[in-house]
Order: sequence, then C-alpha cells, then structure tokens
Amino acid sequence: MSEVKNNESYIARTSGLKFKDYIGYGMGDAAGCLVFSLVTTLLQKFYTDVFHISPLFIMIMFVVARVWDAVNDPIMGRICDTSKTTKYGRYRPWFLRVAAPLAILTVLMFFKWPGLGEVSNYTATCIYATVTYILWGMCYTVLQIPYGSLASVVTTDVGERNKLSVFRAVGAAVGSIPVMAISSFAYAKRLDSNGNFVIGENGKIITDLQYKPVIIGVIIMSLSSMLLLLLTFKLNKERVITKPSQKEKGATKKILTILLHNKAFISLSLTALLLLAGQMFTQSFYLYLFNDYFNANWMNMVSMACTYSPMVILMFFMPKLARKLGKKEICSWGMALAAFANLAMFALRGMPTSQLILPFLILCFISGCGQTTVILQLWSMATDTIDDIEVKTGSRDDGTAYSIFNFFRKLGQVLAAICVNGSLLGMNYKYGKGDVQTLENLKKMYDMATLIPAIMFGLMALLLFLIYPLSKKKVEELQVLKEAKLKESYENKTIDIQ
Repeated sequence: MSEVKNNESYIARTSGLKFKDYIGYGMGDAAGCLVFSLVTTLLQKFYTDVFHISPLFIMIMFVVARVWDAVNDPIMGRICDTSKTTKYGRYRPWFLRVAAPLAILTVLMFFKWPGLGEVSNYTATCIYATVTYILWGMCYTVLQIPYGSLASVVTTDVGERNKLSVFRAVGAAVGSIPVMAISSFAYAKRLDSNGNFVIGENGKIITDLQYKPVIIGVIIMSLSSMLLLLLTFKLNKERVITKPSQKEKGATKKILTILLHNKAFISLSLTALLLLAGQMFTQSFYLYLFNDYFNANWMNMVSMACTYSPMVILMFFMPKLARKLGKKEICSWGMALAAFANLAMFALRGMPTSQLILPFLILCFISGCGQTTVILQLWSMATDTIDDIEVKTGSRDDGTAYSIFNFFRKLGQVLAAICVNGSLLGMNYKYGKGDVQTLENLKKMYDMATLIPAIMFGLMALLLFLIYPLSKKKVEELQVLKEAKLKESYENKTIDIQ
C-alpha cells in the first residue's frame, strides 16, 4: 500500500490528472456513442423503412428488452463490485473483453440477410431484430457499467471530476456525429415504374432510406468503436484500488435499498432518464420529420450541429462556472431554456416549411445550449450522489450504483420508444413499401416533434430546481466529508492509493 505524506491530503494523493488522462477517459464514451448513436438515431427508421416492421412491434420489443435489463444491469453491477481486482484495475479490463463482441453485434443488428424485410418473412424479420437487439443491449451494458464506475477511481478531486464529465460529454458528442452523416446522405429519390419521381401530397419528391450506405457506415463506425475502446484501456489509470465487496446474502437488496432512498441519487436518475428520452426522441423522430415533413434530409446534420455546437464553447467555461455558480443551479436554468425553445418551435407550426427551416434550426441551437449544461455535468453530478451516499451510509458500491443509474437511463430509452412509436401510431404513419404520408399526418408529426421534448425538458428543470438537493454549498460540504472518509478507508485498509 502506498504511503501518504503527512502534508498531503488524501484527495490530492488520488488526483493530479494530465491532459492525456482526460482524452483517454473521453475516448470511452466516444467509443460507446459510435454504436449507441446508431441505435438512438437510425435503428428506429431502419426497422420501419428497411425491415418494414410495424411501430407497435418495435415499441413492444424495446419495452421487453428493458424489462430484461431490470435483471441484467444489477447483475453486471454486482459482478464489477465483487470480482477480484487485476493488475490493470477493476474496471479497465472490461474494455478489452467487450470491444470485439460489441462491434460484431452492432453490425449484425443492421445486417439484412436475404429475405429479411419481405412481407412473406415478416415473422422471421421480427425474431431476428429482437434477438440481435437484446444481445446488443446486454453487450452494451458490459461496457457502460464499468465505464461509468471508472470516474470514481480515476480521481477523487471534485474539480477534476467536473473536467472528466466535460470530456466524457465531448467524447459522446464526437461519437454521435458520424451517424448524422448516414442519416443525411443515405437517401435516394423514389421512382415509379416509369422512371418518374414520386411526388407526395405536400408537392415534394419522396426519398427513401437506402440499405447499402447504411451498412457500410455501420461497419466503419463499429470498427472505429473497437479501436477507441482499446485506446481507452491503454490511456486510463485507476488511482484508487478498492477491495472487492463481500458476496453476502441479501447484500444486493441492501445496496439497492440505500440507493433508492437517497434523494440526490433518485432525482438525478430521473433527470438522466428524461434527458436521454428527450435526446433519443428528437434524434429518432427528427429523421421522420426532416424526411417527410421538411423533405430536407440535410437538416439532420445541421440540426445535430446546432444542438451540439454550444458544447464547443461551453466546455471551456463549464468547470469554472460549476465551481462558481454550482452544477444544480446552472443545469436547472439550462433545462428551462431548452423547454422554452421547444415550445417556441411548436408556436411556429403554422409557417410554410420553406420559411420555417431557419427559425427551427435557430431554436435547435438555443435548445442545445440549455441541454449542454446538463450533458457536460451529468456524470460529475452522478459521482457527487455516490459520494453523498457513502458519507451518509458508509456504503460505496460503484458498479451497482452505476448499474441502477444506467437502468434509469434505459428506462429513458423505453420512454423515447413509447413516444416515438406512439406518435407514429397516433398519426397513422404508413410504413409499407411505397407508402406516402398524408398532409394531416405530417401536421401531427410536427406537433409531436416539438411538444414532447418541451414537456420532457420542462420536467427536468422542475426536478433540478425543486428536488435535487446537492447545491453548490452542499457539494462543498461533501468534499470535506469525503476527505475524512478517504482517510478512514485508507487507515482501515479497504482502499489502496496508487
């Protein structure tokens, strides 16, 4: 066990990150989001327009997969907490184990074997989609829970954790960009049997999603994800080496009880649920909106730029702003701004589409500014809640905590799936080969594309304003208590400091 100097705090001894540490940590979420963005953005439309699966079945499949996650996620969390620490640490080895399987399953999800997507093979298509999607979700869990837990052993300094959260968010944004290229350019204008363009009820040429550019893009993104995971393993270091949790009877139930009774953890988990739901809903539903309502698929790329470009500016200021003003305080007002921007989009619904494009994209930028405050600080706030649990109860099981936090985010996927597919069903979306949407359908599509995110972001603002307890003052007090807890754990030999 390493010696700790008398004049050096335990937090200082388990910190001191360099630029390469931040880059290496951010690469982990870039790797995950390269494949996750394919699911959150493209898979929904791929299922309806290439596999020709009904929105009702897709919604049921997504819900069933998340029910399985209710069992699968805590199991993975306990595996992380109770497994022996290797010479590479507790969490880093999982990046090596999961890199190749995750890439393979991502490609298989989008692979269109001969006959899939045909009316005569509808049942087989549904079975194939369900099996590959559930297996992919299990594999992604094996990545996300160790990665989420990694921040707590990389550094114990609150300022460095703020920066890690920022770099994680930037990595996620970088990993999410390539899918928008596929979403913007993997389309071709529809031709009838005579070779003429097919015109929709809105007077514009109909375009269809093409399989070949999609699968090429998926293969490239999957291989890139695998490479980044190998770099994530190499560039990260676990500075706090924790001893395995005891495999006691009833230990999981006890830990879950502690987590679910912590106000900070629950309110932030609900916030994360709504954030992911809002992001997934807009990313998936905008593919339909830009293709069918605006007939401008290039808007996928531009709207993504408008949503994430605020991060390029705010990432340099957010750690300082968080220290000065408080994470809770900044994020609360940020989500209120995002909710207002989406309500403003809804208010513009009567404008002609040609005149609506510019104000819509401007409001996407304003909404992105608000969302960015939470995106940049979410993971730092998650670590704060785990610190809060530790100083109050003495319990610290990062893997289990992140498995529950991750499960709440997966419930966000369920909510997004219900909203996307419920909206498609409500507007009577026509998903058959060669179908055309009606003008009435398109009007309903726009209303739901703007109102649903406004509601989700508004609820997030209320959760942060009224329920989440870790204000700037509380986090400062928590840092003092955490120093004492680190000292106690070190002296009791329950942790080692590298």
